[in-house]
Amino acid sequence: MCAFSTIALETGSSCYSERVPQVIAPGRAVRGRIQVPGDKSISHRYAILAALADGRSTIANYAPGADCQSTLGCLAGLGVAIERDAGPDGRLAMTGRGLGGLRPPVAPLDCGNSGTTMRLLSGVLAAHPFTTTLFGDASLSRRPMRRVIAPLTEMGARFEAAPGDRPPLVVHGGHLHTLHFQPDVPSAQVKSAVLLAGLHVPGTTSVTEPAVTRDHTERALAAFGAPPAVEGRRVSVTGGRRLEARDLRVPGDISSAAFPAVAAAALPGSDVTIDGVGLNPSRAAILDLLRRFGALVDAQVTEQGAGEPVGEIRVRHGRLVAVEILPEEVPEIIDELPVLAALATFGGGVTVSGAGELRVKESDRISALVGGLRAMGADAEERPDGFTIRPTRPLTGGAVDAHGDHRLAMAFAIAALGATGPTTIAGAEVVAVSYPGFFTDLDHLRA
Repeated sequence: MCAFSTIALETGSSCYSERVPQVIAPGRAVRGRIQVPGDKSISHRYAILAALADGRSTIANYAPGADCQSTLGCLAGLGVAIERDAGPDGRLAMTGRGLGGLRPPVAPLDCGNSGTTMRLLSGVLAAHPFTTTLFGDASLSRRPMRRVIAPLTEMGARFEAAPGDRPPLVVHGGHLHTLHFQPDVPSAQVKSAVLLAGLHVPGTTSVTEPAVTRDHTERALAAFGAPPAVEGRRVSVTGGRRLEARDLRVPGDISSAAFPAVAAAALPGSDVTIDGVGLNPSRAAILDLLRRFGALVDAQVTEQGAGEPVGEIRVRHGRLVAVEILPEEVPEIIDELPVLAALATFGGGVTVSGAGELRVKESDRISALVGGLRAMGADAEERPDGFTIRPTRPLTGGAVDAHGDHRLAMAFAIAALGATGPTTIAGAEVVAVSYPGFFTDLDHLRA
């Protein structure tokens, strides 16, 4: 993990530049109790809102992965004073600059591998009267940004981008006007970018989604004293309302928890408890899917932190059955689809449709996922908007490539536990994007 006391130098991409293969041996069972890193999605949002608030905020359990460090690096480049406590809680102290108070950066801002950083900051910077360049690593530079550029341009910002609306992005911010936006494709990041821009604009800005997406931005805005209006699938903010500094704690990341949870669901005799996990209903669909696969899953909310429910998850192995994941289910479990594909190789199988967005993530997750599982011996079929995994034979293990994608690296590691031989994952260091201690935790849980 990148380490710094005053956040001004490091961004995420430098934390995992060296390609390091990881060998995963077959596993018999996983047992024990762990905690996973702070939630990435919430960490990004708390940091950005703290930067726009009046006064000094603290954020405990901020996600240690490279993506969230990229957000801090960019905010530091925009004049936000950020300090990190050296204690085990990873607490940040941030002195906000108020709405519209960010400073022009003296150099382009490095978003590393983080599409969330680039999209959310595009919304913030669209409302600031200066020009900013946002760039990222090779993987991020292949990801189209059209869906966030379009509504922000409609609000009055101006963008320059590489062919295909890909990074680097040059954001020419200025005086915006309100927008009532109805995207064709549901996206929490696009929704958030528009709402963050709308905070700076007199009047009401709204987003009406075609399907409900995760609501971390809405909850975070309420925590900072500017609750949005929520009516069904429509979310609205009123511009000009000042944000108040807060002392907050980030719950554990349920998307990271999905990996040890799937390992427990997959291997007979397994029993894993994950403490301090965020149990936001808009993110908890993974738990229902594990139950549908046949796993024994218990989840209990133990506290409410800044509007985010937090608790523990216990997962035990059960007899696996086939599952079909329909298009209307995909938005709530888009990040967990690779590890659910890994689970399907242990038994039951899965068919996923309506997940075309996977092709424009850190990698083409459909092609890379199916190709990697096939290299390990799986009966896997690629579809235009999804995939099918049939558990017709045990995996043999083999050599796979993470393709610069942290979720693929971890999904291949979980699948490898059920193989008859070892699996070598090239580029496995990319887990630092979200879960730097993943392989250590996996070894700790091996029975």
